[in-house]
Amino acid sequence: MPKDSFTSKQDKLLLRKPEATDGAAIWELVRACKPLDENSMYCNLVQAEHFRDTCVVAELDGDVVGWISGHMIPNQDAYFVWQVAVSPKARGLGLGRKMLTHLIEREECSDADALKTTITKDNDASWGLFRSFARSIGGELSDEPHYKKDVHFDGHHDTEHMVTIALPEMEEELANAA
Repeated sequence: MPKDSFTSKQDKLLLRKPEATDGAAIWELVRACKPLDENSMYCNLVQAEHFRDTCVVAELDGDVVGWISGHMIPNQDAYFVWQVAVSPKARGLGLGRKMLTHLIEREECSDADALKTTITKDNDASWGLFRSFARSIGGELSDEPHYKKDVHFDGHHDTEHMVTIALPEMEEELANAA
């Protein structure tokens, strides 16, 4: 099966690369997933088109219910997760972890030896997702303050911790994580 789409018979989910026409649905999904930072619809459209190889959309019965935006970090062997959104109607399916696994298995992310993201200390849902993902693939998770409240956000946003998960090289562990 091509790495740009994956259908789970168990959950009737379709994981696929986004299209520019998904921009509005992605924007609506993010808006419905408080407290995620909202970007412009145009930003989501550009992500879906220009970064489609490193982003994923999840569909359930034709509706966009999941989204991860990310990219390979320039001059590093690391994949950066910008945003994860899961619709309330798709929660409890392990969708976040499935989308992360789907992404790191793509050819476009094959040079990554680490997955990185930033999370504020009070975002329990994100911490839970990335800890669960690290355990499922046998990866080591570490974190440190990165974008600091007073230095980078002029006091308007909590400090974002850079979370790094070392990715295993064994494809068998990744297959078991899905």
